[in-house]
Amino acid sequence: MAAIAEEAGVSLKTVYVAFETKSGVLRALWHFLLRGDQEEIPVGERPWYREVLEEPDQARMVSLTARHSRMVKERAGAVMTVIRSAAPLDADIAGLWGRIQSDFHSNQRGIVEALSKRKALRRGLTVERASDILWTLNHPDVWQLLVGERGWTPEQWERWFSETATAQLLRD
Repeated sequence: MAAIAEEAGVSLKTVYVAFETKSGVLRALWHFLLRGDQEEIPVGERPWYREVLEEPDQARMVSLTARHSRMVKERAGAVMTVIRSAAPLDADIAGLWGRIQSDFHSNQRGIVEALSKRKALRRGLTVERASDILWTLNHPDVWQLLVGERGWTPEQWERWFSETATAQLLRD
């Protein structure tokens, strides 16, 4: 917290008033990086998420999901890794990680529900199962494994994610 105060040119007390705890700093940073700006607009109302839901072509919906997911992960991937790693050590950060996971699954489910309304899901695939599949393929841990550990480029990950999600979710 002292380093943040020094870098910002403010008192340590100011940092504590603004963020209260280290997890508060992580929470604020996460929200900023997820959204890409400081506006208090939830992901579900963001233009980039709405673009996905409103896309009439189901294959393009998946490719837009991949593109926007890549952009978010490029901005926030490192912070997600920090939050996930710190969650077992700090109850507040564990709560933040839990909320991130819940919100992320809900956002993936919204995409799947839009696909389902268009009768685009593979035969026999339920919304629940499809949501779990999309959530898993798009999970930040998979990004970290492929991009962070295996050295894939973000563009390679985006193409793989789009192709895999299309194959797993959509009718032929």
